[in-house]
Amino acid sequence: MSHLYTTRVTAVGGRNGTIKSEDGILNLQLAMPKELGGKGGATNPEQLFAAGYAACFENAVIHVTRGQSDKVRDNAIEVVGEVGLLPNGAGGFNLAVTLYVEIAGLDQAKAEEIVRAAHAVCPYSNAIHGNVDVKINVSTRG
Repeated sequence: MSHLYTTRVTAVGGRNGTIKSEDGILNLQLAMPKELGGKGGATNPEQLFAAGYAACFENAVIHVTRGQSDKVRDNAIEVVGEVGLLPNGAGGFNLAVTLYVEIAGLDQAKAEEIVRAAHAVCPYSNAIHGNVDVKINVSTRG
């Protein structure tokens, strides 16, 4: 099966280096967060993962409602991605994710149903399924 989309990003220098996409649109300095003993002042892999997951999950919500009567408009949903870095007890690290999903114009039960379906189709959710603890908090607003 052929890929629907492929991209390449090059990292040099680890957490205190740079990242650059092949098209040059993404071109960022990285810095170890102050909370991990670094100088801060630049983005880090956890922020980038949180941003990518939040954006992808938001689109998954929109995607699952396309064929439903309860369609969700792009600006009716907000997803905040929170990514934590945890020691795994074996000298390595694990991630923990919390997604805060707010959808306007739906009742709570319908919003939760849509978010469950989105979690099943989101590529980020599928990629980390069984490997990363993901909590999802769903809320609605009138």
